Amino acid sequence: MRKIAIIGGTGIYSPEALNGFEQKIVETPYGQALCNIGHMAGNQVIFITRHGVGHKTPPHKVNYRANIWALKSLGTEEIFATTAVGSLNPEMKAGHFVVCDNVLDFTKSRINTFYDTPERGVVHADFSYPYCPALREKVIKCLEKTDISFHKHGVYVATEGPRFESAAEIKMFAMLGGDVVGMTNMPEAILAREAEMCYTNCSIVTNMAAGISPTPLSHSEVVEAMGRSIQNMEKLITAFIAYNEPAEASCGCHEALKEFGGFKL
Repeated sequence: MRKIAIIGGTGIYSPEALNGFEQKIVETPYGQALCNIGHMAGNQVIFITRHGVGHKTPPHKVNYRANIWALKSLGTEEIFATTAVGSLNPEMKAGHFVVCDNVLDFTKSRINTFYDTPERGVVHADFSYPYCPALREKVIKCLEKTDISFHKHGVYVATEGPRFESAAEIKMFAMLGGDVVGMTNMPEAILAREAEMCYTNCSIVTNMAAGISPTPLSHSEVVEAMGRSIQNMEKLITAFIAYNEPAEASCGCHEALKEFGGFKL
């Protein structure tokens, strides 16, 4: 039995396939996390709405540590996260899915580690490749069986928010190799690595980024674009949960902190 978590970003609040799940508030050292727990295709599945019910939590205020700690405490081994993004790459158009393979982190005020107290000690986790190659392979295999337009590679630029980026920032990110830009994938990805869980992201392009888009950016534009892609994402989530073929790619996610004695709750 696989133990899977789905972290739903903007627009992915309560997939129909997860109806009937039990809602549970998990207490953590960092606060509470609201989890929906159930079973699908013989696997344990936990669903977390990143921005909360009704999209009330802005990206820089999401309690990433509580969410990841809660998933670890519930036995999660695989995390599939969704994000809504703007595109810096003209080949990545609205409605396209991007299975990201690396990150540029431009967040500023977020605590991005579990190891920031004398009690927890000091840890330096390898983050050369932020997304689990085995999970990325599963997502790509699932997408290849659909008619969804997608890209197998992409660099996710994580910004602080909640404002959208300036045109000059977008130009800089593109020069640095960024493909898509969003506000939520960090520190979520590094916390999952510290907690020794496999983590992957699939981004949905909702718009072209600032300075590329011919019109001013708006949150309503993002939500409307997500509305057109929700069915595709729910189809992908269902396929990912049911996926039962062994991955050819290997990973060391579950031993990421072996040098430091492993992650301890």
